[in-house]
Amino acid sequence: MLIRRSVTAVALLAVTMTACGTQQGGGQAAQPSSPRPSFSPRPKCAQPAGAPTGLPSPSASSASPTGSTDGGREQSGDGAPHYAENHAYRMRASMTPEKRASGAASAKLIRAELEKVREEGGAGEYGRFDDERVAAALARLGCGEEHGVSIGNGYYHVHTGIVCVSGRVTEDELTTEVHGAYAEPQPGMGPCVENRGGH
Repeated sequence: MLIRRSVTAVALLAVTMTACGTQQGGGQAAQPSSPRPSFSPRPKCAQPAGAPTGLPSPSASSASPTGSTDGGREQSGDGAPHYAENHAYRMRASMTPEKRASGAASAKLIRAELEKVREEGGAGEYGRFDDERVAAALARLGCGEEHGVSIGNGYYHVHTGIVCVSGRVTEDELTTEVHGAYAEPQPGMGPCVENRGGH
């Protein structure tokens, strides 16, 4: 019994001493350091030499497809009562005007590299270029696997470290779309590929 009380007393003393604030010179309490983020930011790629100065004008290439971002059907009253809830996994992150401007500048760089692929020719079946050629074009901008690059069937998706740039590149078509990362992207395909599954 005496040993148990001694152990309890020592434990309480240790807790009390560690719980007390520390003092630094001059009798002022130590200031807590600023909190660190619990995640590592994504590496950046396809970044222009200078930051974009103006905001892009709204265009079809940077607009989000209807109903793909926030469960618009429920809001308009045309869908099931839990449409937004059931499709939350397809929601994209919102973008500030600054992120949209940065994405537009990145999309311009990506488009220029992919245009070079088209100019070189050599498209295969259905006018598609080899995935390796598209990957090499994105790699020239510093975009690789760590950026969630996903390429296939003429489509490409890349996270610039700020936003997603996605589109299609074929012999006859080159598109770009700037959008936020998906809440629950297609498993194994990077943050910019819409999940085709469901809940």
